[in-house]
Amino acid sequence: MNLSPKHLINFLEKNGFIFKRSKGSHQLFYNPVTNITVIVPVHGGKDMKKGTFLAIIKQAGLDKNDLD
Repeated sequence: MNLSPKHLINFLEKNGFIFKRSKGSHQLFYNPVTNITVIVPVHGGKDMKKGTFLAIIKQAGLDKNDLD
């Protein structure tokens, strides 16, 4: 499983999330249909921890099985 923030952001954007704003190393993505906002930490080229990655997908109301 690819745990990079870039991979997660692409997955969110494919599912209707749009970039709202950035604050330091955290990017906010918003889905106007579901009215859900999620925060994605982007720390350089580092991968996220698996639990963090899956928690963001869960907060977004998406299914981890739909990942590429």
